[in-house]
Amino acid sequence: MCTAMAQARFPNLPPTGLAVGGRAVRPGPLRSTPFSARLLLSIRTFAPILFAYAAALADAVVIFASAVAANLIYRVVFGGFMPPLEVVAAGGLAVTIMVIGVSAQRGEYDLQVYLRKSGQMTRTFGVWNLVFMVFLALGFATKTTSVFSRVSASAFYLVGYIGLVMMRRLMVDLADVMLEKHLVNARRLVIVGFEDRLAEFEGSPQMFGKGVDLVSLIVLRDNQAYIADDLALAAAAVRMHRADDVLLAIPWSRHEVIEPCTAAFLRTPAEIHLDADRLLERFGEARFVRLGPLSGLRITRPYLSLLQRMEKRLFDITVSATALLLLGPFLMLIGLAIRLDSPGPALFRQTRYGFNQEPFRIYKFRTMRVMENGAKVVAATRDDPRLTRLGAFLRRTSIDELPQLINALKGEMSVVGPRPHAMAHDQRYVDRLSRYARRHNVKPGITGWAQVQGYRGEIRNDQDMMGRLDHDLYYVDNWSLWLDVKIMFMTVFSPKAHSNAF
Repeated sequence: MCTAMAQARFPNLPPTGLAVGGRAVRPGPLRSTPFSARLLLSIRTFAPILFAYAAALADAVVIFASAVAANLIYRVVFGGFMPPLEVVAAGGLAVTIMVIGVSAQRGEYDLQVYLRKSGQMTRTFGVWNLVFMVFLALGFATKTTSVFSRVSASAFYLVGYIGLVMMRRLMVDLADVMLEKHLVNARRLVIVGFEDRLAEFEGSPQMFGKGVDLVSLIVLRDNQAYIADDLALAAAAVRMHRADDVLLAIPWSRHEVIEPCTAAFLRTPAEIHLDADRLLERFGEARFVRLGPLSGLRITRPYLSLLQRMEKRLFDITVSATALLLLGPFLMLIGLAIRLDSPGPALFRQTRYGFNQEPFRIYKFRTMRVMENGAKVVAATRDDPRLTRLGAFLRRTSIDELPQLINALKGEMSVVGPRPHAMAHDQRYVDRLSRYARRHNVKPGITGWAQVQGYRGEIRNDQDMMGRLDHDLYYVDNWSLWLDVKIMFMTVFSPKAHSNAF
């Protein structure tokens, strides 16, 4: 009955009545196999382990070579003679051990990680920065930092990071080749659930990406009287297909179905996964966590850890202080030009909400003849009559935002983060858009992910704000120091960053 029902509902159903779409493999009875087949099976079995060791060894070679190369570059280009090569080798070895240790602990050398091309640069950037900060801290604690030249250490940092990114890119390509040549086994996935949810997976095995082979979709009848029989057939199919993973595509509220499903598949060697509810699909950072004796699903990324906050604050101080020193004379000239162009102060101060919705006074070059800072603030529009002659140019080039480097140096803002809106606009949208307040989970920024994607200028309706909000929350949930560097680069060179600026 289950077979006939499944065949009627899913026209692509193979004769077993259990596999839909995908490449359903039905192993026959065990028999003797030729040596070449047994050899290939052994290679596929041990390939992920060998790949992990090869990836770690590749990182070790790159890091150690980068340390030596940085020292040689320093000697040749700058004529320096320190540190000695033996000290460089010892430092390179220490960094190598730490990078491999941190990467292994985070599971970075898993073959499945290299089969996902996205995020390689970000993960490498995070590990490299963490290790380098620890390395510098150890050097300071042991009073050995004087042995290393700052130039050679900076060269080691840059050469090492670039080398790691390039090597990991090569390892990604190697993982692709191994998969295409069938030297590694893709993880075999079976999905079990009700008809409406399984219909979304039928004929779309490509949605799972590389390294995952959808071998079967198994339909459960939504009737408690048939669940036991359907699960017996499903468990047999999981064994027959030799599945690595079973995904239960069942609403979380259906405890009476999930519990017998779990009991049935616990008898198989496959890993069991529970499909995320539709509500959770928009929360990419959802994780299972323990809260003392309690268990819970964390649906939002926690605010940055202490180490990440220190890293970001150090970055803000370095960038803002350097920029203020270099641009100081230019900023003074702009202030003088504003005073000559129209009556009023050079700087405009306005109260805005910062981290945790704490108010602060933001600095901007004055670009208008009015300085609104009350319960009603009218946003600037294209060809706004309130703009001064010089103000239009300053806003179009974003020069009016440069005084916020002072806010970043003081710690009220960050160089990169969601742009702070006028308090009147915050109060308007915090009630209209339920996710709006999450923008304040990080410090506001001088530039941000929404701005470099072209979300600037006048906000005419809620849809305009939604587009900006989606990008701001992406930044909140996916922060990394590399993302900050990327946004700064795009702020200067991307045409989108200057579109709609008025």
